Amino acid sequence: MKQAMLTILGTAQDAGIPQPNCTCAQCKEALTNPAKRRYAASLAVVMPEEKTWHLIDASLDFKEQFAAVQMQYGLEGVLMDSIFLTHAHIGHYPGLLFLGREAIGAQGVSTYVGPKLKQMLETEAPWRQLVDLGNINVKALQAGKAVQISEDVAIRPVEVPHRNEFSETYGFWIEGRNRKILYIPDIDAWTAWDVNIYDAAKEADVCILDATFHSIAEIENMGRDYREIPHPVMTETMDRLQDLVDETDIYFTHFNHTNPAIDPCHPFTQQVKERGFRIAEEGMQIDL
Repeated sequence: MKQAMLTILGTAQDAGIPQPNCTCAQCKEALTNPAKRRYAASLAVVMPEEKTWHLIDASLDFKEQFAAVQMQYGLEGVLMDSIFLTHAHIGHYPGLLFLGREAIGAQGVSTYVGPKLKQMLETEAPWRQLVDLGNINVKALQAGKAVQISEDVAIRPVEVPHRNEFSETYGFWIEGRNRKILYIPDIDAWTAWDVNIYDAAKEADVCILDATFHSIAEIENMGRDYREIPHPVMTETMDRLQDLVDETDIYFTHFNHTNPAIDPCHPFTQQVKERGFRIAEEGMQIDL
């Protein structure tokens, strides 16, 4: 049986790269050079032999990411079997609308979400139309309880602290026959989590972790208040997990457009790689 695959569909913070209304050097370059663009963070779990697949987060770049999975695996015309959502920030769930009447007109796509997000999708416009028309079948996740998506692959949510204005926030353990992957694209702070990130990463074969900002100075240079948009900075994460890089593959994702790590030639990117950490790239595949 061919191995189940995890494919990275997006690696940017919610607004993607280029970000709207931004004239920074990295956004300007991405506007004119498609190779520099990054879609919002999202994953697909694909069972090539079964011709089935599952989406983790329905981003604003849903159309392009949807097509990328289909073309990469010869799944043209094959709708995902299910969708798992981390939380209700703009880069992670608005793509659901493409399943509705105005676009795909899907029927009964299992959509796994936290209890608060389930209530929002079922009661608030325009999301409730997807439910009323049967485009999606919303199912509540329970932290720590795995959902078996195939004979060999399960997805297990873990609740993490992250500005929960509209919903709780989950990371996911993606557990395959041969590899166990920890995916946390958004979290306020490792110290605010009731799990020690070092212990969690040690348990994983692969980690794909929040790298929104590389430093506090990056946020301050944007003229933003760090308390409004908290994320663990990359330098802190590397310090916490440095001793694990020889046994766990640790990737960074969810990059803000200001993060120098998106530039492969930047000295900071070279520092990340020299320390044994990895930069997630769209189209990457990881055997499960």
